[in-house]
Amino acid sequence: MNIKLLAIATLTAVASFTTVNAQQKSYIESLSEPNEWVDSVFNKLSRRGKIAQMFFVRGLTNSTKAYEDSIGRVIQKERIGGIVFFQGGPGRQAILTNKYQNLSRVPLLMTSDGEWGLGMRLDSTISYPYQMALGAIQGTDLIYKMGLEVAKDYKRIGMHMNLAPDVDVNNNAKNPVINYRSFGENKYNVATKGAAYMKGMQDGGLLVSIKHFPGHGDTDVDSHYDLPQLTFTKERLDSLEIFPFRELIMQGASGVMIAHMNIPSLDATPNMPSTLSKPIVTGLLKEELGFRGLIISDAMEMKGVVKHFKDGEADVMGIIAGNDILELSENSERAIRLVRRAVRSGRISMEQIDHSVKKILMAKYYAGLHQRGTLDERNVAAEVNRPESHALVQQLADASMTMLKGREYIKTLAKGKRTAIISIGTPKATTFQKELGAYYKNSVFFTLDKNANANAVAKVLRELNLFDQVIIGIHDSRTRPGNGMVLSADLKMFIKDMSKKNAAFAVFANPYNLSQWAGLENSKALLVAYQKEDFMQKAAAKVFTNELIATGRLPISVNGFYKYGDGL
Repeated sequence: MNIKLLAIATLTAVASFTTVNAQQKSYIESLSEPNEWVDSVFNKLSRRGKIAQMFFVRGLTNSTKAYEDSIGRVIQKERIGGIVFFQGGPGRQAILTNKYQNLSRVPLLMTSDGEWGLGMRLDSTISYPYQMALGAIQGTDLIYKMGLEVAKDYKRIGMHMNLAPDVDVNNNAKNPVINYRSFGENKYNVATKGAAYMKGMQDGGLLVSIKHFPGHGDTDVDSHYDLPQLTFTKERLDSLEIFPFRELIMQGASGVMIAHMNIPSLDATPNMPSTLSKPIVTGLLKEELGFRGLIISDAMEMKGVVKHFKDGEADVMGIIAGNDILELSENSERAIRLVRRAVRSGRISMEQIDHSVKKILMAKYYAGLHQRGTLDERNVAAEVNRPESHALVQQLADASMTMLKGREYIKTLAKGKRTAIISIGTPKATTFQKELGAYYKNSVFFTLDKNANANAVAKVLRELNLFDQVIIGIHDSRTRPGNGMVLSADLKMFIKDMSKKNAAFAVFANPYNLSQWAGLENSKALLVAYQKEDFMQKAAAKVFTNELIATGRLPISVNGFYKYGDGL
């Protein structure tokens, strides 16, 4: 599809969703109105059945048949409220969704983490750029369109809620778990971009869950493995970490996910994770911020929550704190039993359970689950790989390109000159090289693997005297573009030496890594392209052939040379 037709199609889609949304009340608005279906289902639930609605378990389509069947038995026996899907494929997930829905008396709410779309969890699906790259984009129109496209994908495979966007303010360069999943370090930029993505998804009929409340950006501990502690004052948290959550709640966020963090200024109980804290979940989120939507815990199997509260006690405390949905309990059968016991003993009121269950049932009604249907299992992969979605991925990548140095120098690169095109960090010729090679016909490719030694570097250096201009791509070959990209000491020296000469650089890596490459600030040109994917390499190539003007701005500060907002 050409760009003109894509623009028309996208505008039509936006207009369509806007019209539908204008006629349909939002999820938050619907909570205030009576609903016959919700009341009918609620009144048929036993006390145990109500509690079970609050638990969501893990679904996989890349595991064994035995695992799939075991989850089916959990659905039948425990009568849980929903599934959180993880790894697998779109066609297989559609088939399994039909199977699981047929096994459940009350329709299941299907959800997953899709911060960059279905591709975050599923093969054969689209991955949009990571949120840090989106944070570099100036404007929100493309991010809103991305939200619409993600909503279409989710609905096509029978999912109703995306556990996204991540609206953590990543102001700690050492953050091991949020980092590139954040729109950046500036609270206004995070709130603006997060709201655009959220609005796109919600206008597309999808429920969302902004995360990780009250803010997981300024920590150097991964809550999957331990309990991070935030020692900031409530005033600091309120003015910075909580800011995007407050803004998106005001704009109608349907769900909020709670992080596993210990925050003494909000709850002084020793080792208390925020997920289990009534002062944080009920006092701060519900009462102070006035949030009325679904409150979802982060995974209850993570060490950050079960390290100090073992044997199912964390599940009980999560309900007491005010969570409506507990996802991925270590043992949902045990958790339901313990919550029932807590109700009988008076630790938890049945009124609180009832309130949460009605919110969950209203979410199911809002998602259309009051009308039983069967997903079409044909052509699923093709229908979540639409041409317009792939075109949007490239548009987002193009808009994220961030030129830190050398815009004028790039203009001097001549098509007919002898050009050395070097890839660092990968043993094979890259898409970046191939795209540039099609333009710079008089070019030669060189590759230096991340472990290249002095001999390999010297061999390339001997050749470079034959060339008039040098373009170098630095590539992070890891699956996820975190900090700590490893390059040999000889490669780092090569980067420093080439920066003093006439080399232009493109960095296909998390920009925090710029801090470890001394001398790069002296290069003739420096483009940040954020991640290794082909769409980023194609966008960068367009900058180096003067087909595209880079308009992105750095969404984080790295050091004194590279600061938030930098970009020519």
